[in-house]
Amino acid sequence: MRNLSKRSLLALGAAGVAALAAVGALVGSGEAARQVAPSNTAPPTISGTAEEGQTLTANRGQWSGTGNITYEYRWQRCDSNGGSCANISGANDLRYTLKAVDAGNTLRFRVIATNNDGMDSATSVPTAVVKAAPKPPPTGCPAGTGGVQANDVSLPGRFLIDGQQLNPGVVGRSTTQLTVRVRVTACGGRPVQGALVYVTAVPYNQFNVPPEAQTAADGWAQLSMSNLRGFPATSQQQLLVMFLRARKPNENGISGSSTSRLVSFPVDLSR
Repeated sequence: MRNLSKRSLLALGAAGVAALAAVGALVGSGEAARQVAPSNTAPPTISGTAEEGQTLTANRGQWSGTGNITYEYRWQRCDSNGGSCANISGANDLRYTLKAVDAGNTLRFRVIATNNDGMDSATSVPTAVVKAAPKPPPTGCPAGTGGVQANDVSLPGRFLIDGQQLNPGVVGRSTTQLTVRVRVTACGGRPVQGALVYVTAVPYNQFNVPPEAQTAADGWAQLSMSNLRGFPATSQQQLLVMFLRARKPNENGISGSSTSRLVSFPVDLSR
């Protein structure tokens, strides 16, 4: 309108000038609208299971702004509380497959929005702490996580004697009866049911050798022993050593999945 001469304005009259002013206002408002930088109105989100090997999917959230907006994506690995985040190299799209290094950490998803008039960024809340992938059962072990049957364990799977108890806890000169409890596990600490447990005192002739006892569903077997005239082995005896063995019913105890160990219990001959 500034280029119009005074004579032209007079020729247009008041109505024409008003119309030109309205057009100018519309043009001006259009230019202002095109000059709106991006702004996040709803943060990015992450869906999926936080477990090694699983794939997470991100949503970039909601954004306002005009013109041609471009988006950049960054997956970030954070500590278990969602802090100390760092960008994951090469993780720049909407999907990310969790790796072993992510286990024990959380992840966030960051979006950077840009147009000719500016930029803005927003970051998701952290995921749950990423779990490690379930490990396959050791070779020679049945699948699952509960107890196992003795005959279901095969080489290279082996039994383990990982618990023993004695009653009384301290053996005295007057002790006539002992109760021994032995726990057998296999396949990463799973209790073994049906293993045969053998117990004998070393040196021999201190307590009798009871028949083998079978482990229950909790992996424990209980055996009773009576003292013999060979106890105490010496007048200064301070320990009662026992030989323990666990075997499968169909094995001979010196091969296959069987196991053995020496354990000791305190002796106080003043009792």
